[in-house]
Amino acid sequence: MIEGVKIIPLKKIMDERGIVMHMLKKTDPHFQQFGEIYFSCIFPNAIKGWHLHKEMTLNYAVIVGNIKLVLYDNRKGSTTYKELQEIFIGEDNYCLVQVPPGIINGFKAVGNKKAIVANCATHPYDPNEIVRIDPFDKEIGYNWNIKHG
Repeated sequence: MIEGVKIIPLKKIMDERGIVMHMLKKTDPHFQQFGEIYFSCIFPNAIKGWHLHKEMTLNYAVIVGNIKLVLYDNRKGSTTYKELQEIFIGEDNYCLVQVPPGIINGFKAVGNKKAIVANCATHPYDPNEIVRIDPFDKEIGYNWNIKHG
């Protein structure tokens, strides 16, 4: 587990009318501040990443489909520096993943349908705050293919 990353199980409340899916409340102990919320749709086998936020904390939850969220600790001085972590989240594992600044992250939809990722970020989008990195960057060296056996 990468230092500072939190995985928080979330509630789904279902009745005959449908489902309410909790994500983040101001009263949650892991809530920091509100910057913006947006939804990122990703098609099967597409990769969104890598990207690194200098100041923003990400709060990811997947409301439709499933993703493989991959994290790489790029923070010099961290106890988990250069460590990789895979987290499978979505309909089959509904949770909030909180990603602190300095963690390189990316995700890929898994399965045969589009996934919808919600991010309740601590800062509004700023193109000067984000660093984009090729998903096949050799320094990170991550293989996005499905692992067998």
